[in-house]
Amino acid sequence: MDGIVENLIQFLDQYLSRELVVFVISLMPILELRGGLLAAYLLQIPWQSAFLICFLANIIPVPFILVFGRKIINWMKSTKLFHKLGHKFEDRAKKKSQAKSMQKYKMLGLFLFVAIPLPGTGAWTGSLVAAILDMRLKNALPVVAAGVLVAGFIMTLLSYGLLQSIGIG
Repeated sequence: MDGIVENLIQFLDQYLSRELVVFVISLMPILELRGGLLAAYLLQIPWQSAFLICFLANIIPVPFILVFGRKIINWMKSTKLFHKLGHKFEDRAKKKSQAKSMQKYKMLGLFLFVAIPLPGTGAWTGSLVAAILDMRLKNALPVVAAGVLVAGFIMTLLSYGLLQSIGIG
């Protein structure tokens, strides 16, 4: 992920302020908050500002994914051009939703899925899983937001605290 983030910084830094670069990276699926905090660290943005920027940017798409995620996947599956991609998204979300923790403890499972910053987890995928599981916006949004907060604390500690404590910053 480091190389992708560094390339995005190089490209976006020509056109946007450092803070907007971090904001845009945090909006992106896959990179999300993790990539945004790494970018903020590399751009030497104070951790407090970085945390707030990354959290807000990562939360913006969540309500839209929760409300429209299933509809978009169903539409994609019904088109010739996006048929395979729609099925791939649905299969991936269903596979993630079938984890024991997600089935037994939907809300706790969703929270943990978003909160633990591992590849393939995060607000985008968690929201898509919640949409596939037909979770209501009013129930899923606070859980995803809490997960993003925890992931943000973990990644801020790793990006700023740990890296500086071992002399990489």
